[in-house]
Amino acid sequence: MKKLMLSAAIVLGGLSANAAVINPMVSTTQSVLIQDEFTEIGADAVPAAVKSTLEKSFPNTKLEKAYKNEKNQYKLEISSGDKKYTVFTDASGNIIKK
Repeated sequence: MKKLMLSAAIVLGGLSANAAVINPMVSTTQSVLIQDEFTEIGADAVPAAVKSTLEKSFPNTKLEKAYKNEKNQYKLEISSGDKKYTVFTDASGNIIKK
């Protein structure tokens, strides 16, 4: 009878050890969006190299608005019919992918 009671105590003790609650680790990721401030400029203030690249890369489009930031990068809003696009270039006319 002692062996039966001892066996029951060991089994119940083993089951209660497996029933322990484990707190899951929660990881959080924080992302920050950095956007350079662009100020609107007139179409005549856009360099010729940028206009040339725009004409070669996007034929039959119209320059709607132009913006410039402190790094001499240009944000150009162009349109072709009903479709509108935004293109980023540097002062030399190289297209920047964003």
